[in-house]
Amino acid sequence: MSESPQSPEHPHAALIGAIHDALTAHADPTRAVGQQRYMKSTLPYLGLTNPVLRSTLRTLLRDPAYAIATRPEWEATIRALWDGATHREHWYAALVLARHRRYRAWRDLDALPLYRHLITTGAWWDVVDETATHLVRDLLDEHPSAALDATLREWAHESNLWIRRSAIICQVGRGPRTDTALLTDAITPSIADRNFFARKAIGWVLRDYARTNPDWVRAFVARHPDLSGLSRREALKHLGPDHA
Repeated sequence: MSESPQSPEHPHAALIGAIHDALTAHADPTRAVGQQRYMKSTLPYLGLTNPVLRSTLRTLLRDPAYAIATRPEWEATIRALWDGATHREHWYAALVLARHRRYRAWRDLDALPLYRHLITTGAWWDVVDETATHLVRDLLDEHPSAALDATLREWAHESNLWIRRSAIICQVGRGPRTDTALLTDAITPSIADRNFFARKAIGWVLRDYARTNPDWVRAFVARHPDLSGLSRREALKHLGPDHA
């Protein structure tokens, strides 16, 4: 599924302005320096803690004055917040808006190009993982389809690391709903990848699924002796010393 152009609908400018103002009001420049250093982010931080960020956004998004009326306006507002971000918290705000329960009906297969945009332009683990393990996973749970499965299998073969990571980890947390055929097809193209984020993704999703089906994970690891040491250790981490 290719990425669609930005919606022609205008973003909700008042909401974007309110978000910027509210987040800036809680800025902590000293904390921001450490956050940016830890995340190795080119975007600076405002320095908000996660509880303050969530509380501030929750208040704004509950306000009827800032309600978004149409799907195109919702997407345009997310994109404007994201593409116009001057601080990383603006990215986090865009993700909170994308996940807000008020707009749940719009989180369907037509939102996948938007999610792809967030993944490819965010291109770092914090925003990619939030997008993949919540927004993309929700599509698998709420809008399963052969087309979605096919798209995720295409993602697994792409050259973009973060798209491939998203294909791998989008089933984290699905437990018994995990599609093991899709999981296998998502992991296999990246087994030989020596990149840390690819190897860690494989280990993470296998470790997570081992809580539901440890025998399947043991068998998968046994069938793939070329798994990296990191992926193998992570996959078998909680399966006992005989399998570490």
